[in-house]
Amino acid sequence: MTFMRHAFQTVFVCLMLSQGWLAAQKTGLVSGPMLGHVDHVEATIWVQTHDTAEVVVKYERQGEARQESRVFHATQETYFTAHVLLTDLADGATYSYTVWVNGKKAAGPFGFTTQKLWKWRTPPPEIRFAIGSCNFVNDETFDRPGRPYGARHDIFNTIADQKPDFMIWLGDNVYFREGDFNSETRLNYRHRRDRALPEMQRLLAATAHYAIWDDHDYGPNDSDRSYPYKDAALKLFKLYYANPHWGMPDTKGIFGKVSWADCDFFLMDCRYHRAPNRLKDPHKPYYGKAQLQWLKDQLSRSRANFKFIVNGNQMINTYCRHEAYAGFSSEYHDFINWLDGSEIPGVVILSGDRHYTELLRRQRAKNYPLYEFTSSPLTSGLISDMGSEADNPMRVPGTLLTEERNFGLIEVTGNDRRKRTLTLKAVDADGKVRWEHTIESAELRKPRPKPNKPKFPAKDKKKK
Repeated sequence: MTFMRHAFQTVFVCLMLSQGWLAAQKTGLVSGPMLGHVDHVEATIWVQTHDTAEVVVKYERQGEARQESRVFHATQETYFTAHVLLTDLADGATYSYTVWVNGKKAAGPFGFTTQKLWKWRTPPPEIRFAIGSCNFVNDETFDRPGRPYGARHDIFNTIADQKPDFMIWLGDNVYFREGDFNSETRLNYRHRRDRALPEMQRLLAATAHYAIWDDHDYGPNDSDRSYPYKDAALKLFKLYYANPHWGMPDTKGIFGKVSWADCDFFLMDCRYHRAPNRLKDPHKPYYGKAQLQWLKDQLSRSRANFKFIVNGNQMINTYCRHEAYAGFSSEYHDFINWLDGSEIPGVVILSGDRHYTELLRRQRAKNYPLYEFTSSPLTSGLISDMGSEADNPMRVPGTLLTEERNFGLIEVTGNDRRKRTLTLKAVDADGKVRWEHTIESAELRKPRPKPNKPKFPAKDKKKK
């Protein structure tokens, strides 16, 4: 879609939201609706009810007959969540929808727009999406004494004001507390409580959402494959988010792929298969063999202009004092060396975790520079001491943001498929752009060697 089309969508969706959320407040929905994955012909709507319920979503395109989803059940086994699938949609079309619980209208109207079928038809659509990590919702009963760690939850309305096509949550989307770690019902308590945050509801309904996890929404601090409740954490993450798929049949995890316009997003799982950070083994796994091979295969077959690797920890930062991919030496070098030697264009990394925002750039002698946009925090605490990382030589000058809670905003523009522009922005809770950096798609291609000009013998001068 072009940004011109946002003008109509903005008015339409704002009207839907203002009416829809007021209705939801009166009906007893715990939280939602949240728009999940949206493609060209289908969309998923997530809701959570107070008790066992039958959930139906009615949807329509202006001037067309109303359609209705099949009945989906919110049950105790799903902690009263439901993922309602809408089918038979038109591509590039705007729909309104209402949520019905046990035969009564519970919320709406809201609005969404499907992706456009553009390949072999038109130039790629222009898109805008938000990213962010580290969302801490205060809970006085279980928080540490002293000043609340979470603040500026109004940032979610600021994100909604930007009208992104979708948002990617980069991990630490909730913060489990000590009382939550050893119980599935307590892990659910944290998800349920934080998802119902009033300031978040407008954003949930306003745009599509995708998510990965990091340590705090997986288990304890710096948690790994040894966490005994990791399958409970996986179960709940899949209940509370609506990514299109999770892991592979023979490899558990939250990893998967999402595509929008000429962009592919590889959502990575840096926790479920990860060895403990302190394990003395140079060959210890981070993603694990199967997931790492999946990533290499996906990157190799992708024909997207931009290929975003989405990870909880930083991936290319070799100066990181805390958790990072580089701390898993064998696997890190295996992947980075493979990527450095590949012909794969357009790779960009998105990450969170650090409680500050920056843009890193790894220069490569025989390939294009590798960029990593780290966006953090949304609402949790800010970093107080960067130590030796304050002058990280990998950082793009002017892109460090430590004093403000913020989110990332990324725009993909351009009418020529070979000449697309990536604009990265760090935006604070008041909507102010704190820094901006532009990358042309041509910059993310391996330089072509200059052809050797054939040498011909000098012509003999004619003798007089």
